[in-house]
Amino acid sequence: MKKSVEEHAARFTEKAADYDESKSEEYHACASLVIEHAAPEPDDVVLDMGTGTGAIAFGVANRAARVIGRDVSEGMLDQARAKAEEQGVENVEFGHGEFRDPNLDPGTSVDVVTSNFALHHLDDAGKREALAAWAATGADRIVLGDLMFFEGTEGHEEFYGPEVDDPATVGTLVEAFTELGFAVTAVERVHDMIGVIVAQRIGEGDEVPGAE
Repeated sequence: MKKSVEEHAARFTEKAADYDESKSEEYHACASLVIEHAAPEPDDVVLDMGTGTGAIAFGVANRAARVIGRDVSEGMLDQARAKAEEQGVENVEFGHGEFRDPNLDPGTSVDVVTSNFALHHLDDAGKREALAAWAATGADRIVLGDLMFFEGTEGHEEFYGPEVDDPATVGTLVEAFTELGFAVTAVERVHDMIGVIVAQRIGEGDEVPGAE
């Protein structure tokens, strides 16, 4: 990570009030795909990591039993909580949690983990640790939307700030999921530097359609 957790938290708290209005078309396209691929069942618990102001959490709340949003920025979490109250959404909860420590209550069972435009702040080793922590929740599916290298970074500076961002290659992320016992069932390319990866947990002898 190029900045500490505390530095990232402070940076996002500063921009929390205007965060929703600042996002690009590509961001929204990526978020829509994450919501679509999350596809929770009515009794599922969804854990949304790096939840920000709750775009993904609210997007899946009407299909899930419970949504748990985790973020390091109290400013972002305050915005998400205000939205939940304003919209009358009662099956979402927002609290502090880090990529490598989701801060779940003991015994919490998770079915789906989502994350959008957040994991790229960790270096590749940190991303692997985070994905391992998400897998450890017991989730059967992880849907990751993020900055990721399909090609080079040249000409895409509007999405990539080297001082704070450290995107992985698509291959690195697929390999990390595979090592954790997940099959990558879809890779959606939104932009040369933006994509969505869908990973499904597999057991011995399982066959997963579309797996890479």
